[in-house]
Amino acid sequence: MHFKRARFPIFDVTVFIFLFFVVVVTLYPFLNVLAISFNDSYDTVKGGIYIWPRIFTLENYKTIFTSANLNLGQAAIVSVARTVIGTVSSVICCCLLAYTLSRDDYVFRKPITIFFVITMYVSGGMIPSYLLIRDLHLIGSFWVYIIPGLVSFFNVIVVRSFIEGLPISIQEAARIDGANDFTIFYRIIIPLCLPVIATIALWIAVGQWGSWFDTYLYGNGKLSMSTLQFALMKLLDSTSAAQGQSANLINKNGAGTIVNTVSPQSIKMAITIVVTVPILLVYPFVQKYFVTGVTLGAVKG
Repeated sequence: MHFKRARFPIFDVTVFIFLFFVVVVTLYPFLNVLAISFNDSYDTVKGGIYIWPRIFTLENYKTIFTSANLNLGQAAIVSVARTVIGTVSSVICCCLLAYTLSRDDYVFRKPITIFFVITMYVSGGMIPSYLLIRDLHLIGSFWVYIIPGLVSFFNVIVVRSFIEGLPISIQEAARIDGANDFTIFYRIIIPLCLPVIATIALWIAVGQWGSWFDTYLYGNGKLSMSTLQFALMKLLDSTSAAQGQSANLINKNGAGTIVNTVSPQSIKMAITIVVTVPILLVYPFVQKYFVTGVTLGAVKG
């Protein structure tokens, strides 16, 4: 006798509704930002924009890409360069340190681990950090974006935990065959650690791409040091400062007269889209490694 598995339509419908709600909650903020960025600035002030622009316009993006004295092309090059160089160099340094600290036969493993863990909880502060950067002659130098962030010990812990979860017999077999530490690292550890490497690379790249405060502190006012995020932040500030002047101009021109300008809210949303899209384009290529890297890298503490 064969029994068919009972189905529960009410349960299926409930699960579907719940998952649909999760999708809506997840996508709505991004769709709302996208809609406001393409909507007319003065119409946006009225509110009521959800997932579709009420009065479609490209004026917000035109203001961003044609703004004078920002040199967004140069700023974008600096942002891409610091993201690529900073991510690659930091991943290499973190992996090297993680492999070293994963070795049980390394004498200074525990003291170095304790030292770096302390730095995760105790910081010297902004002023000592600035003085250190100044003494290293990195003020106004492109390398101020790279050198201070070479090692993040949180990423080191994630990679070290992943390495410790690998079978030690693989390394022992390679050592019996005559492989030295560098050969084991580049030929065995790195290929096996691709999931966790992709994970920390995404974290580092997002941090580098979105950073602007270090440009404010260490850029020394040089236009060649300006990043895309810093340039867009200055544009947002200038738009906010000009909002009051635009309102006064509208009052002087009389009721019903519209001045061709943009509001800080619409500029903010357009800037959000501009700086978010590059990361969204990169994420699909590392997504298959991301979950695996986070899960396996957190097996051991």
